[in-house]
Amino acid sequence: MISLGIIGTNWITEQFIKAVDETKTFELTHVYSRTLEKAQSFIADLKKQNIDMSTDLNDFFKKDFDTVYIASPNALHFSQAKLAIENNKNVIVEKPSTSNIQEFSVLEKLAQEKGLYIFEAARHIHEPIFKKIEEIVDKHRDELSGATFSYMKYSSRYDAYLAGKNPNIFTTKFSGGALYDLGVYTVYDAVVLFGQPEKVEYSAEFLSSGIDGSGSLTLKYPNFDVNIIIGKTKNSYMSSEIYFGRDTLVLDNGGDIHHLDWADDNKNVTDVPTVKSQNPMDSEAREFARIMLEKDSATYDKLLGYARIVNRVLEQARTSAGLVFEADEEK
Repeated sequence: MISLGIIGTNWITEQFIKAVDETKTFELTHVYSRTLEKAQSFIADLKKQNIDMSTDLNDFFKKDFDTVYIASPNALHFSQAKLAIENNKNVIVEKPSTSNIQEFSVLEKLAQEKGLYIFEAARHIHEPIFKKIEEIVDKHRDELSGATFSYMKYSSRYDAYLAGKNPNIFTTKFSGGALYDLGVYTVYDAVVLFGQPEKVEYSAEFLSSGIDGSGSLTLKYPNFDVNIIIGKTKNSYMSSEIYFGRDTLVLDNGGDIHHLDWADDNKNVTDVPTVKSQNPMDSEAREFARIMLEKDSATYDKLLGYARIVNRVLEQARTSAGLVFEADEEK
């Protein structure tokens, strides 16, 4: 197994560690946290033993492990990933991997120069259910006439924001907001299924902090549009859809996809048989490890290409809406 260090001791890191344990792809050996208490509590909850713990990032990256998984606030991804690569570590970084395309380009170039891997952890595109969507789109590509993706989920941190607190996810300092937290899933949907859009327009509903609480995004392709609805300040139970003229593929969600239906022109709705991963991070853990062990450059280049386009689209969307992150000022 590949030795793994982690940055971040939150729920998503715990889910990733459970995924690598289930798939026997990576072995957790090192943990970085700002406090020793958090690291100890995290390791205890996972029932792990003999895990090296660090509270100093430079010290952490000097340790002997192969790959780091980064799940810190968005604005910290770039500096932590850069330091990791400079210390000869492969990187798996939660989406979005950077705050802007310039940062992404720096990481991509540095990893290439060092002969290392950098993966953006867009876990849902690796799941069997998404592979089924790709199969259907490819089969009916000649009839493809657009899509609508929706991912709106009331944030567990929004009440704290309304109470006058300043959660990271609702600040421009940490590159938060609806687009960069939930919208990235739907942009990945469009990019993987349809390619790079010709034009990007984002209309955002801004909070007083200057961040987007929700919004609507349009990706223009040569023969159709993709419309995206996202939000962290409200819930939506609207399905997502991919259109093929008279027929429609219905997804129960634009980001966390659990079920597919095929609806025809006569309003007949048929269940599309597929498989949903019990742990949604199993598939990406398995794929990242396989690519590294088999040195599968073709698949790696394809995934890196997706990530490059997605990060560019996200920045184009922000620019069109006038959404500025503090990281932009450091260019």
